[in-house]
Amino acid sequence: MTEPLTLQASNAVSSADEDAVNEIVSRGPAGTFAVAGIATAIVIALYFAFYFFAYLPRGIVQ
Repeated sequence: MTEPLTLQASNAVSSADEDAVNEIVSRGPAGTFAVAGIATAIVIALYFAFYFFAYLPRGIVQ
């Protein structure tokens, strides 16, 4: 008789976990987009830094 109780308890835990996962997934990948946006901003900033501080001071290529 204890087996059905154990089975019910494990189903209750998995149902609670499932609800938590569904809530997290419904919020969307906001953190992923934030990390990708920060990485893109860093790459663009490095590009402009090289452009203004390395390429422009050298002048026009003859």
